[in-house]
Amino acid sequence: MLINVDKHEFLRSRRSVRRFRDKTVSPETLSRVLETAFHAPSAHNRQPWRYAIASTLVAKTELAEKMAFDFRSDLAREGLSSEEIDKRIERSRSRIVSAPVVIAICLDETELDVYPDESSQKAETLMGVQSVAMAGLQLLLAAHAEGLGAVWTCGPIFAPAAVKAAFHLPDPWEPQGLILIGYSDEIPQEKKLKAFNDLVMYLD
Repeated sequence: MLINVDKHEFLRSRRSVRRFRDKTVSPETLSRVLETAFHAPSAHNRQPWRYAIASTLVAKTELAEKMAFDFRSDLAREGLSSEEIDKRIERSRSRIVSAPVVIAICLDETELDVYPDESSQKAETLMGVQSVAMAGLQLLLAAHAEGLGAVWTCGPIFAPAAVKAAFHLPDPWEPQGLILIGYSDEIPQEKKLKAFNDLVMYLD
């Protein structure tokens, strides 16, 4: 089997991008990215991922403001100063509003099996979350293939109600992350990776 080194280099070259140019992502380009993401593997092949997309300034601003309300309370409980809280909230708001496309990647809980015992149900939910995460990575790589920059942010885990309200999500859709997409306006730094032998264990 011929090994394509260039494809490995492409996969390794993906970086998280948080600053974007003021350039629209065409509907055709976004559709290609999403359709590629749909080909991710999933437990039981249930494909439990759902995507809610915001690209207008009004929608992105509403999302940023609703999330900021929850973040402010969380940061205050952590004991941060009001100046630091304002700084973090503004950074989050700016990233969301300035991204050409904001995608809430969600888990549709109706795709999950239902078990009578808590342990099995917890495992089923975890499999659903893992499936959504794999679709998220597939989406990030698809965006990279289109010459786009993107980043996964975990804010919805801490402010799920705010995200559901801003996107008007159906009840079964549980937001797992926000993916910001656009044309990069930065050169991301090289990632510092942990040592190979610290991450891998071979069994005798």
